[in-house]
Amino acid sequence: MNFSEFFPVWDKLKIEEREKIKASAFDRTFRKGTLLHRGSDECTGLLLIRSGQIRAYTTSPDGKEITLYRLLERDICLFSASCIINSLSFDITLSAEKNSEVTVIPADVYKKLMNESAPLANFTNEIMASRFSDVMWLIEQIMWKSFDKRLAAFLIEESNIEESLTLKITHEAVGNHMGSPREVVTRMLKYFADEGLVTLSRGTIAITDPQRLNSLALS
Repeated sequence: MNFSEFFPVWDKLKIEEREKIKASAFDRTFRKGTLLHRGSDECTGLLLIRSGQIRAYTTSPDGKEITLYRLLERDICLFSASCIINSLSFDITLSAEKNSEVTVIPADVYKKLMNESAPLANFTNEIMASRFSDVMWLIEQIMWKSFDKRLAAFLIEESNIEESLTLKITHEAVGNHMGSPREVVTRMLKYFADEGLVTLSRGTIAITDPQRLNSLALS
């Protein structure tokens, strides 16, 4: 495995630091729907996504889910190893949205190296800041954007990820991503269909007017 694809600071690490990462890392494969990590009490380790797609989400006390961000090929998941950062407690669940292959760096190994290597520590802080920015962006969307614009933005994002205008996704799954009841999603999708933005069939949402949908998302 080429670790430099994940770590831009790889060449700045000492040879023995690189060797420790290589020696401790191990590969895992997860089938679609598998839970990789659950809650802040776990410390699964640092995850390097080699292929597939991982969903990071949080769940309310009443069981409502909302997607925080997605992890795609060559992304790094830091919050699965939140124990490496003092005073950080982040209640996050990770599940495989597609069949996925990851490389795991044990948390204790990474934490020790991070304490010894300034380049690695700085890079880790950059990842953490980026993920918190994702979460803050999501909070701003929920607080200040109307649901129709948020749903339009979600459909455009999903289309870009899947590289298709035909999305194999249920209304319930959309609701889980957005933290909204299925009934609310269904009503808005029906409105989109009436406006000619999408067509609906069982388990499928086909985007029929991506330009208007994108304009709505950006308005």
